Amino acid sequence: MQYREFKGLKLSQLGFGAMRLPVIDGDDAKVDIPQTMRMVEYAMDHGINYYDTAWGYHGEHSEEIMGEALRRYPRDSYYLADKFPGYDLANMPKVKEIFETQLQRTGLDYFDFYLLHNVCEMNVEQYLDPQYGIMDYLLEQKKADRIKYLGFSCHGEMPVLKRFLEAHGSDMEYCQLQLNYLDWGFQHGKEKVELLAEYGIPVWVMEPLRGGKLAKLSEEQEKSLKTLRPQEEIPAWAFRFLQSLPEVTVILSGMSNEEQLHANVATFEVDLPLNDDEMNALMQVAAQMADEKSVPCTACHYCTDHCPQGLDIPHLIELYNEHILTTKAGLFGFIAPMALAAIPQDKQPAACLHCGSCEQVCPQQIHISDVMEDFVKVLG
Repeated sequence: MQYREFKGLKLSQLGFGAMRLPVIDGDDAKVDIPQTMRMVEYAMDHGINYYDTAWGYHGEHSEEIMGEALRRYPRDSYYLADKFPGYDLANMPKVKEIFETQLQRTGLDYFDFYLLHNVCEMNVEQYLDPQYGIMDYLLEQKKADRIKYLGFSCHGEMPVLKRFLEAHGSDMEYCQLQLNYLDWGFQHGKEKVELLAEYGIPVWVMEPLRGGKLAKLSEEQEKSLKTLRPQEEIPAWAFRFLQSLPEVTVILSGMSNEEQLHANVATFEVDLPLNDDEMNALMQVAAQMADEKSVPCTACHYCTDHCPQGLDIPHLIELYNEHILTTKAGLFGFIAPMALAAIPQDKQPAACLHCGSCEQVCPQQIHISDVMEDFVKVLG
C-alpha cells in the first residue's frame, strides 16, 4: 500500500469509502454485513488505514456498521472520518445532538477526521450563520480531542468555495473534493485545487471514478490509453491521474464488492504517476467525453444582455451540462439541483419565456430556449 504524509501521520493513499457498501437485493438500507466485514478485514490486512463514513449513508446504517467492523482492531491502527450532515438544512440547529449520536453509533470516543459535509450553494449561508454555532461547537470538540483533524467536503462551485475559505480557511485542515480527470476541467477541479493550495489545504478525493463512469471507456478511447500503458487497467488510469497530483493525500473509493476492493488494493501497491504524454492522452479522453454530452457554450454572455428575464444563461447551461453528463451515465445527478436550489425561482430555467432574443445573438447558434425546456424536463 502506498502512503502519503499528513501532519506526521502516514495515511493510506487509498481510502475505504463507506457510501457504496455491498447491499442485499439492491436495497441501499440493507447492507451485506458479512461481506462488509470481510472487506474491512482484507483492507486492514493490506494496509488501508483510512475509512470514511457519514450520517446519511445506507439509510443511516453506515456509521454503526463501520464502527462495528473497525472496533475489532486496535484504535491506533486505523483512522475514521465522519461528517456533520449539513446537506439537510433541518440538521443545522442539531450539531451537538448529531455529533453525540455519531459517536454512539460508531462506539468510539473520538473521530480522527471530521468534516462539514457538502458545502454548496444550497447551504453555505447556513454553514456560515453564527446562530447555529456549528463551527464553534466543532472547534470545541477539536480542543477536547474528540476531533483530531477538522475539514470539509465541497460540491459547490468556485464562488462558494472561495466564500467558505474566506470565512473559515484558517480553521480547515483538509478539503474533500469530487476530483477526477473528467472534472479536472469540467467542474473546474484544477482551479479548486489551486485555490486550496493558496490556503495550504491538502485535498482528499471523492468520486475518483465519477461513480463508475471512468471505469469503462469507448473502444477507441481504451485503445489510445493501452498503447501507452498496455498492462494498465482502465479504472487504474483514474487513480494514476490522482497519484500525479502532489496536492492529493487520500483517494476515497466506494467499493461495492470484494472484487472491486481487491483490484483497487492491487492498483495502490505502486505509485505510478503519469508522464506528460500519458497526461495529454488522458485529457484528450476527458475532452471527448465532455464534448459528447455538452452544449457548446463559451460563456461570452451576449445572451444575458438580451434576456428579458435576466437569466444567467451561461451558468444555467453549465449546470445543464453537468446534469446531463451525470444522468446519461446512469448516475444520480444532485449537483445541479443543489445549485439551482440557491437560485430564485424567477431566475431558474423554468422562467425562460422562449422569446428567442438570446438565440439571435448567440455566436454558437445554440437553441437556448430548447436547452432550458429540456433542463426543466430532466429535472422533473
